[in-house]
Amino acid sequence: MWHELRYERGTDADGQACDTNAGRRASVLWALQYGRRATDLPLVRWLARQEAQCRREAPFQGLTDETELAGFLLAEHHQVEDVWLHWELKRANFDTWCGYDGEHLFAAGAPTTVAYVRDSGHAERDDVLAYLLDEEGQPWLSEETLAEWWRGKRSFFPGDPAAEDPLTWITRAKMVGDQGLAREWLDRWAVDRPRDKATLSRLRYELADLGAFTEAASAQRESLVFVDNAWDAASAWQSLAGLERQAGNHGAAWEALRECRRALHDVSGWTEVGLGRMYVEELFLLAGSAGAELAAVVFAEADRQARQVPRLPLVVLRVAAEAADRVGDQDAARLYRRLRDAEQRRIDGERG
Repeated sequence: MWHELRYERGTDADGQACDTNAGRRASVLWALQYGRRATDLPLVRWLARQEAQCRREAPFQGLTDETELAGFLLAEHHQVEDVWLHWELKRANFDTWCGYDGEHLFAAGAPTTVAYVRDSGHAERDDVLAYLLDEEGQPWLSEETLAEWWRGKRSFFPGDPAAEDPLTWITRAKMVGDQGLAREWLDRWAVDRPRDKATLSRLRYELADLGAFTEAASAQRESLVFVDNAWDAASAWQSLAGLERQAGNHGAAWEALRECRRALHDVSGWTEVGLGRMYVEELFLLAGSAGAELAAVVFAEADRQARQVPRLPLVVLRVAAEAADRVGDQDAARLYRRLRDAEQRRIDGERG
């Protein structure tokens, strides 16, 4: 049945490239985390190779918890010959190079690993040896540091599912497509927590990710009490506007954007930064989704603000053209289409 867990390039519901077997493979990795056996080594190696291939070919690169879990489970077997597979995981992409712990390569012990690599005829021998050794030709990792690393990893990937952080189960439930279970875990996590800034921020993110935009907006509005400067206020109101828009509360979204603009008045140079461009984009998005009367009012404001913000990115120009078409402003639609197409040509030219 291993073939059902292999890396297989496909397309998700949004048309983005993905690994169609990522969820199945993750489920097996989680099971291996909580039921480790020496006889599982061949399966763990095979899964680690699939994760390495997935990370190499992922369009947005990245380093996932599942890739790290596969590497940790492999390291737990302490087999020196797996140094090559750890190296494959390490160099899969830029993010794995930065984030996949080099300690994995020393899982069999620093002296043992260095001696093994030095005596091998492997094609990657010189590169791996250069990575393992410092400028004085000694392993850069001491046995004491390695032991400390092991303690941290075993805490992060506990052998008992009851020891997991509830947030881990939320993420895993979403990964396998069980939105209902994810919501149960989220409610369980939030019920006894203080309604502080960190809790509300995480709650807002998780609720929005589950499509509960009205509740996410409520959490975001509640978090406004923690804002203590103009920049954070503008950012908070802009985020609230987006959540209210996605919840269908267009009037509330418009009021949030008006508050955002008031806060931006006290942000020096706001027209030159990303926050200002995000504000303009949210105006156009609201104009493209609100009822006709409100859409016209919002578009007029979006158009006015857009003329103050230089170098609008392609994504903003696209939604601006769509919003102009929707409200029937043909002059503005022609302008934004022309700007959109010019920006697309510029980007294409830079890409060769």
